[in-house]
Amino acid sequence: MSNDIQLFIPTYRVDECLAEIKQCLEHGWTGAGYKTIELEQAWTKYTGLPNAHFVASATAGLHLAVRLLKEQDNWANGDEIISTALTFVSSNHAILYENLNVVFADVDQYLCMDPKSIEERITPKTRAVLFVGLGGNAGQLQEVVRLCKKHNLKLILDAAHMAGTRINGRHVGHEADVTVFSFHAVKNLPTADGGMICFNDDEMDKEVRKWSWLGINKDTFSRTVSQGAYKWHYDVEVEGFKYHGNSIMASLGLVALKYLDRDNSYRRQLCSWYDELLGDMFERVPVARGCESSRHLYQILIDNRDEVMLALNEHQIYPGVHYRVNTAYNMYAHMVDTVPKATIASDRIISLPLHMQMTRLDVERICQTLKKIVQSMPAKKVVASAPKMQPVL
Repeated sequence: MSNDIQLFIPTYRVDECLAEIKQCLEHGWTGAGYKTIELEQAWTKYTGLPNAHFVASATAGLHLAVRLLKEQDNWANGDEIISTALTFVSSNHAILYENLNVVFADVDQYLCMDPKSIEERITPKTRAVLFVGLGGNAGQLQEVVRLCKKHNLKLILDAAHMAGTRINGRHVGHEADVTVFSFHAVKNLPTADGGMICFNDDEMDKEVRKWSWLGINKDTFSRTVSQGAYKWHYDVEVEGFKYHGNSIMASLGLVALKYLDRDNSYRRQLCSWYDELLGDMFERVPVARGCESSRHLYQILIDNRDEVMLALNEHQIYPGVHYRVNTAYNMYAHMVDTVPKATIASDRIISLPLHMQMTRLDVERICQTLKKIVQSMPAKKVVASAPKMQPVL
């Protein structure tokens, strides 16, 4: 049996998943409209959000969010959306797809966008804020909501890591104009791939269903189950995309959703073991007050990060980095000096292994190995002895 401890390993309840998929095969319907509808209904019930539309990926959902808001409010090419440089590239690709400009705000102690930095970057061309809940953390989202209302800006919540995250007991998503979740294989609610786009406006929810199906105003499932000789007759109203989800992926999601709260609770238990065993030796990214995080990530910040990661690999422990600051990429290099906190954090972040197949013994092994590696390094390269990141009260 392998002694490897990987960063992520998806957990599927195989028999239950196969039973759900079997229904699709027996009905002869694997595309959009059978299990996708069931998953959308289950997601709105779980989150309390008014709308949910299952799409092929969170990236597709983010693109649709930006496109529809641009259409609705007549944004011009070259208008600006304030985003974060400490995210997966798809967050900012969604902005560029629509010929809008990305403006980076810096991060706070939660590695989420700092409201003060956002406000400093608002210009007459600013149209929206794209807030990323890194690792499931809400950061200062409530303050960002107030800021958007003050300046009449749309709020797009990139909740790719936030399936199951709650703020003061309520699931995230109610605060934003549109929220996008990821159900990728390594996320807390794993399918092979998929995402959910949730507009709080009912009319926008109707629109996004056309845009995700090439602009067609009647989806195939509706036309199939409807009565009458003209059920094949439809119109193409906009130049949409083929971004809709399918029933196979939705089947996996329906099973995962049943266990999401239980799984997230265990992830928080793993994180509490990390906290206990690492003690005050390492600087860690705190969870914001009032946030019950999904704990998609457990992150520490450490000097000499790359050497530490290589040493962990030699012990068959495979952490990750979330993320390389986007200004390190050529396409954003012109903004390299605009986000100093995000840049420093990106050079020091380690995401420690965190998944449902881990045990207390795994956490103990990781922590013991990490401590030995750091203690064996020259004194000048050892991390600070006390956490620097304190929660905002």
